[in-house]
Amino acid sequence: MINKSNEFIRRILNFPAIRPSETVCFSSLVASLIQLGQKICEYKSRTFYTNKKNVRNSIRLIEDILIVLKEIPNGVSRFANSSIVSLSEIHFIFQKFHFLLDDCSREDSRIWILAKSQDVSCQFQMLARAVAVALDVLPLEEMDVSVEVKEVVELVRNQAVKLKFEVEMDDERMQVNVLKILGQLENEVIPESRDLKRVLDYLGIKRWSACNREVKFLDNEMFLEGNTEEKRDMGILSSLMGFMIYCRGTLFDVLDNGAGRQINGGSTNADQVIRFLNLDDFRCPITLEIMSDPVTIASGHTYDRASILKWFRAGNSTCPKTGERLTSIDLVPNFALKVLIKQYCSANGIPFVETGRRNRDAVRFVGSSSVANEQTMKLLASFLVGRLVGGTMEQQNKAAYEIRLLTKTSIFNRSCLVEAGAIPPLLNLVTSRDSSCQENAMATLLNLSKNSKCKSTIVGNGGLFLILDVLKGGLKMEARQHAAGTLFYLTSVEEYRKMMGENPEFIPSLLELLRNGTDRKKECLGHHFWPLNAP
Repeated sequence: MINKSNEFIRRILNFPAIRPSETVCFSSLVASLIQLGQKICEYKSRTFYTNKKNVRNSIRLIEDILIVLKEIPNGVSRFANSSIVSLSEIHFIFQKFHFLLDDCSREDSRIWILAKSQDVSCQFQMLARAVAVALDVLPLEEMDVSVEVKEVVELVRNQAVKLKFEVEMDDERMQVNVLKILGQLENEVIPESRDLKRVLDYLGIKRWSACNREVKFLDNEMFLEGNTEEKRDMGILSSLMGFMIYCRGTLFDVLDNGAGRQINGGSTNADQVIRFLNLDDFRCPITLEIMSDPVTIASGHTYDRASILKWFRAGNSTCPKTGERLTSIDLVPNFALKVLIKQYCSANGIPFVETGRRNRDAVRFVGSSSVANEQTMKLLASFLVGRLVGGTMEQQNKAAYEIRLLTKTSIFNRSCLVEAGAIPPLLNLVTSRDSSCQENAMATLLNLSKNSKCKSTIVGNGGLFLILDVLKGGLKMEARQHAAGTLFYLTSVEEYRKMMGENPEFIPSLLELLRNGTDRKKECLGHHFWPLNAP
C-alpha cells in the first residue's frame, strides 16, 4: 500500500503517503502494516551519518508497535470498521517514517540532510506524536486482544509521547563547521584542507565519485527549488553546491573507478548499441529536425513539443502522421527517448539543443547563485588553472576534467575560468601525447567555445591552428570529434570561418574524419560545415 510509484519522482523530505481505502479488508490492512513495519526495521542495517539517535529511537518505536500488530487476532470482522480508521492512520504514519528513513540513508544527499537536521528532527518528533494519538484512539476493547497486549500498547503510547527527537550535538557542531567554511569562501579566504576533510570524513565521503554524487544531487535540487514559488532554500543549496564542488576539485587527486572510465572515454555496451541507432527515428515527423523535447500524444506517436503544440494551437485535433482524431491533446514527456537522443548526439558529435537545459541554467544562475557559491567558483578556478600550469601530468589531467565538468552547462563557470586564464594552458594540453589529457582539454575547449568571449581568447592564443592539428591527427577519435565541434562553434564568427576555409589542411582533415565516422556523423558534419565551401 505504500506509494512506490512516487518514489522516483518525489523530492527529498517530501512524503507522498497514501491513506488506505475505506473499503480495505481488515486482515489485509493488518498484514500490510506488519510488512511495512518490517521494511522500516530493515533500516537498522543501513549506515546513517547524521540523525543517528533519532533513527534508532524511531526504529525501536516501530519494533514495539509490530509486537502489538502481530498479536491482533486474524479474522476480526465484528468491529472491523471502527478499527480500520485507527490502523489506517498508523499505516499512513508508517509510510512517512519509511520515506524519512530512506532520505536520511541516501548516499547522495548527506550534506543536505546535515544542513536540514533541524527539519529532520522535527519530522521525527511529529511522526512520533502522531503515533501516540493513533494508538490512543485504537479500539482495543473491540479488537479482542489480551490484557498483556493492552499494557504494551499503553507502554508504547507513553514512550511515543516522551521521546524527544532533537538535533544531535555532533551534527550541530558539524553544521557550525560548514557555516564557518562557507563564511570563509564568501570572503574569498581559502579554507584549510583539514577543515574540509573533517566535514567529508564525518559524512563518510571518502572518494571523488561520492563527492560528485553530492554535487549532482544539489544541482538537481537547485533546479527543483528554482521552480517553486518561494525558492526558500535556494541560497543554502547554492552555497552547499559551491562547497562540494570546491571539495571535489581540491581534495581528491585520484578519480576512482566509476569516474576513471568516464575520464578515459572508455567504450561501453551502451556506446555500442547507440552506434546502430537510426538518426531518422529521432526526427520530429512535422519538422524533420532532431527532437530536443520529445512528447507522445494519444495516438502513440511522438513529436517535438514545440512542433505539436504549434499544430494544436492552429486548431487541429488530429494526429499529424495518421490523421486520426485524438480523444485528448495531453502531452506525455518521453524521457527514455530523450535520453537516447542525447546519448546518440553525444556519441556522434552532434550539438544537442535542450530547451529544458536552458531553463535549468536560467533557474540556476539568474538570481539564484549565492555569494558564497560565486566566490567559491573564483577560488576554485584559480586553483585548477594553477594545476594546469604547474601540476604533474596526472594533476593536469584531473584539473582539465574538473574544468570540463564545470564548463559543461554553466555560463558563469565558463566566465570565471576564462578570467582565471584557463584557455592558454588548455591549449598547451591539446598537444599532449597523453590521449586522456588531450581529450579532456579538447572537450573543455569545446564547452568554452560556446561563449563569445572565449572564442576570441581561443583564437587570440593561436588555438585555431592547434585545434586544426587535433582534428587532423588527434590521438583518439573522441578528441578529433571534440575538435570538429569546437571548430563548428568558431564558425559563427565570419573572420574565423574564413581562416578555416583558407587553411589547406582543414577540408582534407574534415573529410578524413567523415570517412572514419558513421553515415550519420557524415551527415551531421557535412550539414555543419557546408558553408565553408560556399562562395
